[in-house]
Amino acid sequence: MTRKERYEAVINYFQQNVPVAETELIYDNPYQLLVAVILSAQCTDKRVNITTPAIFEKYPEVNDMSKATFDELFPYIKSISYPNNKTKHLIGMAQKLVNEFGGKVPMTVDELIQLPGVGRKTANVITSVVDAQPNMAVDTHVFRVSARLGLTINAKTPLAVERQLVQYIPTGLIHKAHHWLILHGRYTCIARNPKCGECGLKTVCKYYQAQQKKSQKNTIQQ
Repeated sequence: MTRKERYEAVINYFQQNVPVAETELIYDNPYQLLVAVILSAQCTDKRVNITTPAIFEKYPEVNDMSKATFDELFPYIKSISYPNNKTKHLIGMAQKLVNEFGGKVPMTVDELIQLPGVGRKTANVITSVVDAQPNMAVDTHVFRVSARLGLTINAKTPLAVERQLVQYIPTGLIHKAHHWLILHGRYTCIARNPKCGECGLKTVCKYYQAQQKKSQKNTIQQ
């Protein structure tokens, strides 16, 4: 199977079996999504969704959060991983949005990464989710799944993974493919003990094929 054929097979599978793919973070506007994505770093979406309603009730607009003090905001975030840094990042992000962007979340990666707590992955999430831009956010799920399937080859960094994926995935599907790979990694191709037996992609998956060969070899040796 050529690399192009592998990509086509994977995309066709997801289009047929996961026609609707979107973030599991709950939000009503770009400001809320930005807060949620910053909080989601090394934390589950489930935990973030439990935490954000109280934050958004207390700070419904970016203006409100820009006026918050560390001691005021921290109690709302303390159940999230790395609460100290994230509290500082949220306040700094809100202040910068108000002071330099008129209180509106910018929609370019270059502008977004100027905000505290926002790296390339977060910027790609915001622009792809809100504006359907062809940007591929690479988290641990995307990194793992794309390598196992054989979509990426010798990609050692998130940026390398991103570049390979956007090279082969049709532009109009990149924003959706991001969610396909995340959801597949979250529920099927999990880090430990992936559920290969129930995976519809195992016939084109390099990881599964390697595991099968290894199992056959062990059986012959026994």
